[in-house]
Amino acid sequence: MSSSTARSQRPALPVKTVIAASLVACFSLPMQAQAQQELPAEGELQSVVVTGTFAKNRRTIDSESPIDILTSRDLQSTGSGELATVLARLLPSLNFARATGADASDAVRPAQLRGLSPDQTLVLVNGKRRYTSAVVNVNGSLGRGSAPVDLNAIPLAAIDHVEVLRDGAAAQYGSDAIAGVINIILKKGAAGGDVEVGYGQTQERDGKQKSIKGSAGFALGDDGWVRVSAEVAERDPTNRAGADFRNPLEPRYGKVNQRYGDPESKPATIFLNSEYHISDNLDWYAFGNYGKRDTSAAATWRTALITDPNNSKQFVQRTPLFPEGFLPLQNSTLTDQSLVTGLRGEAAGWRWDASLNYGSNKFELDLDNTVNQSLGANSPTHFYAGSLKNEQTVFNLDAAREFPVSYFTGPLTVAVGAEARHEKYSIGAGDEASYTGGGSQGFAGFRPVNAGSHSRHNESVYVNLEAEATKKLSGGVALRHERYSDFGSTTSAKGSARYAFTDALSLRGTVSSGFRAPSLAQQYYTITTTNFQVINGNNTAIETGTFAVNTPQARALGAQDLKPEKARNYSLGLQFQPSRNFTTSIDAYRIDIDNRILFSANLALNDKLKAQLATQGSTVGAARYFTNAVDTRTEGVDIVSTYRIDLQDKDRLDLTVAYNHNKSTVQKIAGNPDILTANNLKLIDRQSIDRITVASPKDKFSLAADYGFGIWNAHGVVTRYGSFTVPQNDVKLDQTYDPQWVLDVSGSVKLGKNWRLVAGIDNVTNRYPAQVTSAGNLNVNGTQPYSIFAPNGFNGRYYYAKAGYSW
Repeated sequence: MSSSTARSQRPALPVKTVIAASLVACFSLPMQAQAQQELPAEGELQSVVVTGTFAKNRRTIDSESPIDILTSRDLQSTGSGELATVLARLLPSLNFARATGADASDAVRPAQLRGLSPDQTLVLVNGKRRYTSAVVNVNGSLGRGSAPVDLNAIPLAAIDHVEVLRDGAAAQYGSDAIAGVINIILKKGAAGGDVEVGYGQTQERDGKQKSIKGSAGFALGDDGWVRVSAEVAERDPTNRAGADFRNPLEPRYGKVNQRYGDPESKPATIFLNSEYHISDNLDWYAFGNYGKRDTSAAATWRTALITDPNNSKQFVQRTPLFPEGFLPLQNSTLTDQSLVTGLRGEAAGWRWDASLNYGSNKFELDLDNTVNQSLGANSPTHFYAGSLKNEQTVFNLDAAREFPVSYFTGPLTVAVGAEARHEKYSIGAGDEASYTGGGSQGFAGFRPVNAGSHSRHNESVYVNLEAEATKKLSGGVALRHERYSDFGSTTSAKGSARYAFTDALSLRGTVSSGFRAPSLAQQYYTITTTNFQVINGNNTAIETGTFAVNTPQARALGAQDLKPEKARNYSLGLQFQPSRNFTTSIDAYRIDIDNRILFSANLALNDKLKAQLATQGSTVGAARYFTNAVDTRTEGVDIVSTYRIDLQDKDRLDLTVAYNHNKSTVQKIAGNPDILTANNLKLIDRQSIDRITVASPKDKFSLAADYGFGIWNAHGVVTRYGSFTVPQNDVKLDQTYDPQWVLDVSGSVKLGKNWRLVAGIDNVTNRYPAQVTSAGNLNVNGTQPYSIFAPNGFNGRYYYAKAGYSW
C-alpha cells in the first residue's frame, strides 16, 4: 500500500467534533461557573507585566525596556481571526505579509518584528518557550530561510493578553530573543466565559470566513480550576489573479485560471489552562493545546500546451489527463500539540517554579489535481509528498527572592535558573510517484534520501539581578550561559537602567548581547522541487535542489557548518506620563547581528556542476543551501502615545498614536566560495541581500480611536504602511511600492448584560497595492498581479459581523 493511500485511509481524529462539543458545553456554564475571582473591567489595561522581569508587581511604566500590552479586547478589535494578522495591525513594529504561491509558506506564514528575520523573535506562552514550526520558508517570500513559531496556531479565544517586549532578551530567555519576545498569556480562572460566532467576506464576495469560538472555566473543587478555550473556523480562498492571455491556442485562453490570494483554511484548536492549590506553599499547573489546520493552496497554473521539444515553433499537449490545463493544489494538514506541566511554590523565602514542556508541530502535504510529467498518461493525479515534524522538550527550574539592601530604597530581586532542552527535526518521504523523475508538478515529494531525523540538546544556567537603587534610579543585570551539543557554548549578558527625573518624565536604556542558534531545520532541511527563477529576462521553471550543509552536494558547492548568529542590542528611551490618562514613550534602538544565516541564492548550475552533482545522485538545474552570509545593522525608533478623555456618564474616548521607523544595512558579506567564483556564481546575490534590507516597509504609522458611549462603542484605526522595494538581481527589475493608507472601522452594541453584537469593515476605502511590473515577466503575464510582500495583502475591502454571549 502506498503511503498516500495509507494516509488517506487512516482514521481521522474527530478534532472538530471534540472542539464543537466543547463550545456547546460552554453555553451551559453560566449556571455552573463559580465566581472565584473578579475579572478586570472591560477595556482596562494590564499594568503589571511578567515579561522581561522577575520582580514582583513590575508595572509597564517602571520597566527599563519597552513593553506593549494588548488586551483580549484589543485582539478582538479587527475582523481577522488570525493572531499574526491582528498583531500586525496593532503593533507598528510587526510586519505580516500574506504569502501566496510560496508552497508551504502559504499554510504557515511568518511574521517579523523590527524588520528582522521571523525566527529572531522568541515566542512564549504563559512565560514558557514555544516550539517553532516544522515548515521552512524556502521560497521568495518574507522571511525566506526562516522556520519561526506558527502564531496562527494559537486561537484568539484562548488569550487573556499579549505582552510584547521590544528588546533583546537572550540573557534572560536564551536563543532567538534578538528582535524581542512575544509572551502570550492564556485566560485563567473558573469565573466567566464567552461564546462568539462570526461571519465575513470580501468586497469581491470571496474569502468567506465562518467561525465559532469560546472560552469557559470550571472549578476543581474549592482549590483549583480548569479553563477550556476552543475555536473552529472555515476560511474560503480569495483570488485576485488576472486572465491568462499568453497563448491564443490554449483551450482556456482569456480566462482566469490561476488562484492567487489567501488559501482555503479550516483550523480547529482547543486550549486548556489549569491550576490546583495543593497547599499553602505549593501549586500545580498545566496548560496545553491540540489543533489541526487543513489548508488548500494553489501552485502555478500549468498550461495545456507546451513547446514541442523537437520543434520550438510548435506546441504539443502537456498531458492527456488534463487536456485544458490544470492547477495543482497543495493540500496540507498541520497538527500542533503541546503540554506544559509544573509545580511552583515558596520555600525559605524563594519563589520557585519547576516545569516540563513538550510541543510538536507536524506538516503533512498532499498534491491533488496534478501530474508527474515523467509518468506520462499513467501518472496519478493525487500524490502524498511527505511530512515535516519539529519537536521540543524543555525542563525549567527557576527561583527568585527579594533581599533587603540597606542602601537601596527597594529590595534586590535575585533570580537564578537552569534549563535543559532537547530538539528533534524529522522529514518523512512521500510516495514514490511524487518524486520519481521530475516529481509531482506543484511540489515534488520528499525522497527517501531526504528522509530522516536529527536531534540535539542544550543546557543553560542564568542569573538575573534587579533593584530600585533610589526612588529615581532602578536597574538590572542578567547573565546566561548555554552549551549546545552541535556547536558549543555561548554566553549572553544584559544591563538595563531607568532614571526618573520627575514623576512624569524618565529615561531608560539597555545594552545586551545575544545569539540565535541555527535551527535543526536550517541545518538538515533538504528537498528537490520546481522553482521559478528569472533567467535571461524570463521567469523560468527550474528543478532546484535544497541541500543540507553537511551533504556531499552542498560541500561540493562550498558549504560550511553553520555557526550561531551573534547579536548586540542597544536601546535608549524616553517616557512621559504627565497624568494618569496620558502617556508617551519614544525608544530608539540599534541591533547588530554577526554571522546572520540566510538561504542562499538559487545557484543556476552550468553543465560542469550539473554533471558533478549528478554523480552524487542529484539531477538538478539549480542548487541552494543555508549559510552564515552577512553582518547586519538595524536601527530604528518606536513611538507610542495614548490619551484617554473621560466624558460624561462614564463615556470615554481613547486615542492611540503609534509609529515605527526601521532601517537595516549590511555591514559585511561573507566571502564567496572559490568553487562558485570559478563558475561565475554568487552564493549570496543582490536579491538575497536586499530582501533583508528593503523588502519590508521602512515605517508604519497608525492612529486609533475608541469611543465608548452607553451601550455603544465605535472603533476606528487608520494605518499608513511605508514604502518597500521588491528586489531582483537585475536592478532594472526592482520595484518600489509607494506608502499605502488603510482605514478600518467597527461598531458594537451591548444587549443586556450578556450579549454583544459587532459589525465592521476592514480596508474601508478598498485600497490595493500597486500592481507588479510586467518587466521580466515578474507578473507571469498579468496572471499574478500583486506582490506577496505587500504588508496589508491584496484582498481589498472586508465586511464582518460577530455575535457574542459572555457571563
